[in-house]
Amino acid sequence: MNGIHVIFSYTRKQALEDGVLIDVTEHANRIGFKVNACVTDHLYHECLVPPAGLEGEGQSLEGRLTDLLFRTLIAARAFGAGSRVEFDVLFLMEPGIWRSVAVLAVMGPGDHGEPVLTIMLPGDE
Repeated sequence: MNGIHVIFSYTRKQALEDGVLIDVTEHANRIGFKVNACVTDHLYHECLVPPAGLEGEGQSLEGRLTDLLFRTLIAARAFGAGSRVEFDVLFLMEPGIWRSVAVLAVMGPGDHGEPVLTIMLPGDE
């Protein structure tokens, strides 16, 4: 191993089991993605789970996730062949108050070298 010794590794599988990553593959496949996909727990809890008080505003976890994934697909197609794309998504955070959130989507290797998509807030890397 050329003098490189792995002291610790944290696999994607472990991150999913620990809840650090949340699997959204099934939903992403319905939108048009052909790879396993997940979001970070930070993005999930801060932006995807609708804040209290928005029940009457038509906000749902599924709807917000659909918006995020659709926006990710559009950004990825516009960006081209790169493995990273940053874009903004609008989320309703309080009645009548929208927030533009910077989001980063990264296509990288999974635990076995397969292509996987991770969608996160820029500070989650």
